[in-house]
Amino acid sequence: MKKVLKLSLLVFVMGLVALVLGYKFIYNKPHPDFEKAKSDFSISGAELFSQFKNSSQQAASRYNGKVIEIKALLNHVETPDSLTVAVFILGEGMFGDEGIRCTMLPNYRKDIWTYEGKEIKLKGYCTGFNETDVIIESCSIVQ
Repeated sequence: MKKVLKLSLLVFVMGLVALVLGYKFIYNKPHPDFEKAKSDFSISGAELFSQFKNSSQQAASRYNGKVIEIKALLNHVETPDSLTVAVFILGEGMFGDEGIRCTMLPNYRKDIWTYEGKEIKLKGYCTGFNETDVIIESCSIVQ
């Protein structure tokens, strides 16, 4: 009986240590700062969209998971829910406008409106292509 109690206590302590370490190193892990991150690619918006439209798998293997700097004409800004999304229209598809959608970082949400209708350079994290738009998240304005 003493062995079972000691073994149970040992398993409990090891589980508690694993839980604390998991919280410290996995759950509480700091997020990357995409605003200060160095760009992996600098490309025009039209070229990026064209590469995804023509060969989405090849473009995905090259750009997904990378920090990209794009330069294009900002057509309009949308505010779905609590997000601010910069929209670059680069084509017309079966279901409407197609192009690039960039979700802005919170400290750039007010500034992005001043660039509507103008050419702008943004930097963000490319997450993929949804068959109509290239999706870039955590975007910041590059001066």
